Amino acid sequence: MSKKKTLIILVSIVVGGIGLDLLTKLLVAGLMDLGQSVKIIPHVLNLTYIHNYGAAFGMLSNHRWVFMVISTVAIIGIGIYLFGFCKERMLLKVGLAMIVSGGLGNMVDRVFYGYVIDMIDFCLFPFWNWIFNIADALVCVGAGVVVLALVLDIIKETKEKKKKNDNKQ
Repeated sequence: MSKKKTLIILVSIVVGGIGLDLLTKLLVAGLMDLGQSVKIIPHVLNLTYIHNYGAAFGMLSNHRWVFMVISTVAIIGIGIYLFGFCKERMLLKVGLAMIVSGGLGNMVDRVFYGYVIDMIDFCLFPFWNWIFNIADALVCVGAGVVVLALVLDIIKETKEKKKKNDNKQ
């Protein structure tokens, strides 16, 4: 794949993810009351409008400056690596683009509101009590894609080493 096509795909993931995240947040904030919950799929999924003053899933609430600094450094670092130095397979690049997109989506909220708007209330399991948003999902799924890409690379390298060793014998 050409560098231009790759760049278009990665920028589309980042911009599209931010756009989808911000659109869902604006719709929820404009159409729902804070704390309101609407059943989407009973006992599985609710739409619940909350303000999250912490990190993902509400951890470490009221430490906004910590998340601003860490998020900014991480987004800049991943962005520089992704768009400047990453020569790896496309799967790794897609995962990193998702992480940047989610990080920027939540950064917008923290800058403009001082909190993050969350609304996805997955309530299927009794132990799951976190409400999250599209940006959080992008970061988590992106991290999973990065791990998958790295595992696939390890498997590929292991097979290549084994093949090399078999050829030497």
